[in-house]
Amino acid sequence: MTTITLVRHGETVWHGENRYAGSTDVALTPRGVDQAAQLALWAHNADLAEIWSSDLGRAQITAGACAQSTGLETHVDPQLRELDFGEGEGLTAAEMELAFPEARRAFVADPAGHPLPGGEDPAAAVERFMASLNAIAGKKPAGRVLVVAHTTAIRLTLCALLGMPLGDYRSKFPSLRNCALTTIRLRHGEGSLLEYNVPVDR
Repeated sequence: MTTITLVRHGETVWHGENRYAGSTDVALTPRGVDQAAQLALWAHNADLAEIWSSDLGRAQITAGACAQSTGLETHVDPQLRELDFGEGEGLTAAEMELAFPEARRAFVADPAGHPLPGGEDPAAAVERFMASLNAIAGKKPAGRVLVVAHTTAIRLTLCALLGMPLGDYRSKFPSLRNCALTTIRLRHGEGSLLEYNVPVDR
């Protein structure tokens, strides 16, 4: 089995207003940069074999801090990027309620069955995300692998790995801290959860 630590990138400039940042490339805040630096301190002593990142800038910057502290290369895979939230990109929940109230309520009731208008199908997002993780695990790296990605993609994938309905990702995993550790063991597409949402500065 391969041990993979999934990490959400550092805080972004849209975090404070809780704006939906899916495929939009949003910058880190100074706090987000500090969070990446804290993650890099953890990475230095984590005996990492590889570092992987989504192709979005906020993930690459977070992963890059860890690469610098460990001397490892950052491998970038677009399959690890966040869901595209379609017309919800850049909006708050309140703004969506005004722009497309029925679609927003359907999304809240069943986010997997009713993506936001123009948004990516969560099942398809899980398929591509898992394809990347399975490819990483298939290489059988000797040690822990760090994967820097995004909150919704990670939570959906955890549901898939643990046999939960994808539509439960918001209730089963209601939050994911920036740069917190979520570690799984993965073999042939089947996984087990070792830790979830653990801060690096504990």
